[in-house]
Amino acid sequence: MTDIESRIDTSRPHTARIWNYWTGGKDNYPVDREAGDRIRELHPGIGAYAKADRLFLGRAVRHLAEHEGIRQFLDIGTGLPSADNTHEVAQSVTPDARVVYVDNDPLVLAHARALLVGTPEGRTDYLDADLRDVDTILTAAAKTLDLAQPVALMLLGVVIFVEDDEESYAIVRRLMDALAPGSHLVLSHTVTHPDMADVDAAVAFWNEHGTPRLTQRTPAAVARYFDGLELLEPGVVSCSAWRPETATPDVAMYAGVGRK
Repeated sequence: MTDIESRIDTSRPHTARIWNYWTGGKDNYPVDREAGDRIRELHPGIGAYAKADRLFLGRAVRHLAEHEGIRQFLDIGTGLPSADNTHEVAQSVTPDARVVYVDNDPLVLAHARALLVGTPEGRTDYLDADLRDVDTILTAAAKTLDLAQPVALMLLGVVIFVEDDEESYAIVRRLMDALAPGSHLVLSHTVTHPDMADVDAAVAFWNEHGTPRLTQRTPAAVARYFDGLELLEPGVVSCSAWRPETATPDVAMYAGVGRK
């Protein structure tokens, strides 16, 4: 058993594996499927969030590669490999794109090294680090990415695991401050809303039984992550409403793309 494999805990449900279950993946365990089904009972639309967030990732990366000239991507909180991963979308547009994935989940790392293989022209790397380890991430990412050139910072569904508001904003600011002008922030975040009591119930269940705990924020609080950046249209909205190819219902996962 490798060091990474020895860190995998199958006794408690884990968010990356449940997300994988909801999106039709097979990299999960009975404990994850049981928790995922219970959360879906509390909030039947939760599976749509995972799919909407993945589709948002694809649209955002494709736009940045096609229209903003972005050739470098720093994807923190990668999650388990799925369809249309960041490097696949970016390198389908520009084969020489460079992508660095960052996660601290051992199952994610084990699968990433086996499955997230890029084009011969581009480069793909993987870092074992926590979002809070900003200096570690930037130092290691600089071995693959040229931080003096624009980078897309991808933070999809990951700052929800930083409970303290000011700490979470500070982490995002530090990362963006280290990136060149022309860089972009791509961020999505679960929201709380008075009309979404079922979402709150699902989150409460998760925080009681799963790991790691997550924090909801209001749409206005999510928009704060983009302070000082030029928001691309349509702003911070439900991720299903960010430049969709077809009209789809809103979900309680808000997202945006901002330019430095």
